[in-house]
Amino acid sequence: MSTTDEVVEQILSTYDTITVVGASANPAKAANDVPAYMQQHGWRIIPVNPHADEIVGEKVYRSLADIPEQVGLVDVFRPSHDAPEVARQAVAAGASAIWLQLGIASAEARAIAEDAGLLYVEDRCLIIEQRRTGLAPTKS
Repeated sequence: MSTTDEVVEQILSTYDTITVVGASANPAKAANDVPAYMQQHGWRIIPVNPHADEIVGEKVYRSLADIPEQVGLVDVFRPSHDAPEVARQAVAAGASAIWLQLGIASAEARAIAEDAGLLYVEDRCLIIEQRRTGLAPTKS
């Protein structure tokens, strides 16, 4: 069993694309600021939001199922009670990691992710963890 810090470091050093469920077009929201920051530090962002067409300069998809390529890391900006459904959708989309942002936690989402063999982090901020570790994406 890996510690959360080890999983954080594995995710930050493995994935170069972040699929953001609940990404926001509002620059005042963390769901916009965090993807924009990660994008500025080398990660490709795939926003998922049923109510926007473009976020951080990227085409927005309505759902994980609509993304026409393999999904790897799914970053979640949805309330904790939505996390289990997002986890189920991430598993169905073939994701290999789920990250619930700071303030978001769900024992059910954790169980869904871990039962499917996905890496899982909850209640952590990508910006804080990227700054703490100093890691950048490895381009394939």
